[in-house]
Amino acid sequence: MARFTEEDVRERLKQVIDPELGIDVVNLGLIYGIDLVDREDGKTDVVVTMTLTTFGCPLGPILTEEVNYALRDLPDLGSVDINLVWSPPWTPDMMSEEAKDALGIW
Repeated sequence: MARFTEEDVRERLKQVIDPELGIDVVNLGLIYGIDLVDREDGKTDVVVTMTLTTFGCPLGPILTEEVNYALRDLPDLGSVDINLVWSPPWTPDMMSEEAKDALGIW
């Protein structure tokens, strides 16, 4: 059984800031799903399903590296897999109200 929860992962991912927009990937709405997979050795693998604001975003490799870094010290963490998807495509409507306010989007 995992020693951390999906919410723990989500909170860690709030440390991952999109350098162009200055907003974290959770509040931007880039995180589509978080799956925890318990292993027989007691570790828990994390699968993060996410997207980017645009297809071919040059910051993709940086953001995925930052996701790995943010989760690195979760207790009994196994592997971290990032499932980068393009459907549904990201739109500003996916942002939290906090992110919309920060960017002046109404």
